[in-house]
Amino acid sequence: MSFSLVSTAHAAAAAPAATAASNPLFSFLPLLILFGIFYFMLIRPQMKRQKEVRSMLSQLARNDEVIAAGIAGRVDEVGESFVTVEIAPNVKIRVQKGAITQVLPKGTLKSS
Repeated sequence: MSFSLVSTAHAAAAAPAATAASNPLFSFLPLLILFGIFYFMLIRPQMKRQKEVRSMLSQLARNDEVIAAGIAGRVDEVGESFVTVEIAPNVKIRVQKGAITQVLPKGTLKSS
């Protein structure tokens, strides 16, 4: 007897669900809205930041004061993928361009 109650309950629960999804656009609408939110809140600002970093690294020149991997110094030589940074008189280190996080205003290192 309980066997027939279970099958009646399944049949009653399945009927309204089939009519709710009549238009497939309404099924994907929340996903599209979520993707739009992710694009404008996460993806677009990150792409803008990457563009600014590429611009900063391409404009790097000799005697610019930079912070590279937490070390402040003055650019001595700029290569294709490496930069020589002078961190003290006659003390130079080579770092990758990607390690440079910030270009400081001129004269910042003298005041420290």
